[in-house]
Amino acid sequence: MALFRNLGPFSTTAIGHGEMPLTIENNRGHEVGLETLHASLDAGCRHIDTAWAYYTPGQEEQTGEKLVREALATWKGPRNEVTVATKIGLRRVWGENGEPLWPRDGKPEHLIEYGKQSAMALGVDTIDLLYLHRHDPEVPYNESIEALKQLVDEGVARVAGVSNASIEQIDIARSILGDKLVAVQNQYSPVHLETQDTLDYCAKLGLAFVCWSPLGGYRHPYDESKFDSFREVAAAHGVSYQQVVLAWELAKGNHMFVIPGAHRPETILDSLKADQLELSPEELAKLG
Repeated sequence: MALFRNLGPFSTTAIGHGEMPLTIENNRGHEVGLETLHASLDAGCRHIDTAWAYYTPGQEEQTGEKLVREALATWKGPRNEVTVATKIGLRRVWGENGEPLWPRDGKPEHLIEYGKQSAMALGVDTIDLLYLHRHDPEVPYNESIEALKQLVDEGVARVAGVSNASIEQIDIARSILGDKLVAVQNQYSPVHLETQDTLDYCAKLGLAFVCWSPLGGYRHPYDESKFDSFREVAAAHGVSYQQVVLAWELAKGNHMFVIPGAHRPETILDSLKADQLELSPEELAKLG
């Protein structure tokens, strides 16, 4: 049985499916995307995380949300058991040198429009969980959060979260959203430990902490040696080191969620086994 935890008002799987790789640049195509989402749902995953901005620059917008909608509409399982989270406040463009960029747009009137577009793309009246994707430095943070509150008040989203947020930003969001703020989604992994303060703060406040790129991510190079101890523990258990990383993250507290991504079914199916892996206190101490 998959491990379920409370994410605000929802009881859902601690290991969710990060949809991003299925629809941004270098994805494997529409059919593989559908197949990958169906594989994770069939395996018991009940939380999917997507975003308005999960599309390839210069192409159709919101393809991630639309893929999630289609996957759920064509899945033969219990749709009502699945929690879907999405995020607003980023767009996609190609840079001058052909590099993919993520420009920010936190203007309140635009966020309200994006939120409604997300609900439409997902094919729902009310989004389960809606995050502000990232702070737009040209807009005061509280103004962007007020827009998120308006979307919750109007029933476009049931509850809200903030992503890529500092402790100061979490406090601003709490002051405006109150108990409608249920989750913080920050990058956290053996190669990105700088968000440990927000992880601990969420535990103290009773907020869910959702790790994006929990396996380190694949878009930027990093120090592979940071995973050496995870590989040693994995060898002892006869599992992939990725499972050990996810199990280690989930062991950081009952407020912890992970949303690994995948380009194909085999990868996500391996990740979903991590909640059945029990690490000893000695192993957890070794991993840090």
